[in-house]
Amino acid sequence: MNVLLRNQTDQAAYHQKYFRPSSLPALNLRFTTSKFLQPFVEKTHDPIQVPAEWTQTPEDTLLNYFSILREAENMGGRSCGTVGHARTPFPLAYNFLSKEYQKKLPYEDYFHSFAGIGHTSLIKLCRVPDGKRGIRFFYEIETIEGFNGKRAEYFGYSYGFIQLVHGQEGYRIADLQQFPEDFLCAPYHLWQHDAEAVIDIKYGYWCKLVQKRYPTIKNGYVKHIYFHGNDGADYHFIFFTLTNGTDIEIAQFRKKGSKKWKQVKMKPEEECLTEKGRNHGDGSDGFFPH
Repeated sequence: MNVLLRNQTDQAAYHQKYFRPSSLPALNLRFTTSKFLQPFVEKTHDPIQVPAEWTQTPEDTLLNYFSILREAENMGGRSCGTVGHARTPFPLAYNFLSKEYQKKLPYEDYFHSFAGIGHTSLIKLCRVPDGKRGIRFFYEIETIEGFNGKRAEYFGYSYGFIQLVHGQEGYRIADLQQFPEDFLCAPYHLWQHDAEAVIDIKYGYWCKLVQKRYPTIKNGYVKHIYFHGNDGADYHFIFFTLTNGTDIEIAQFRKKGSKKWKQVKMKPEEECLTEKGRNHGDGSDGFFPH
């Protein structure tokens, strides 16, 4: 192993050892030294040009974006001195957003959205089927957080969806949603965090659609749930499991007979719990497409 490769390997192991409480490996390890930041030091976001090779594919754009933000810090000052790359990465990362998205999200608002964050690990990234909305990814991050007045940092987890667009400059982020994960209330009060319960209650009890649900197929953090419906069709649901154990619904598919799977968007809260839904009976003649 040459010296450069050994140094990169050592840096990756360092980040996994000291910044990672979860068992999933960090994905945002594209840049393991600060050399990539040298051309952007002390620059505002306006003149920065993202290197074209960093945004050639949707995956490149997102892995490089989160790698740049890995050691970005906006904690309001810490007694231990400089943390990571401090605030230098933020103007560069901001230029991974499309021009249209930047109009909706000014730089100051973007920067303040990282308040309290000192380190970011990308632990899940997966493109999700969404033909109508273009290029869409699911992601989950693990952050080290802390605020002035607190003497200790703690780990936080968030997930969301990212929309990308392609232009002359490569792939850019057109929209980014982020939701904090709940580690306390869901296990005590909610059945909605469990994929199997969601199918049984929403589509079985509410909509009277489920005739037979088959055993769940698990592949890592991905759950595939199939069931045969009272309308004669077969259904396939995809869920992703978060670090806190909650299952997030990603996509729905329906197939009738020998036809191909077709992505659908069923809304049992609207169609089965309303007067309209009740008038449809089992839902097979209006709620679910044929």
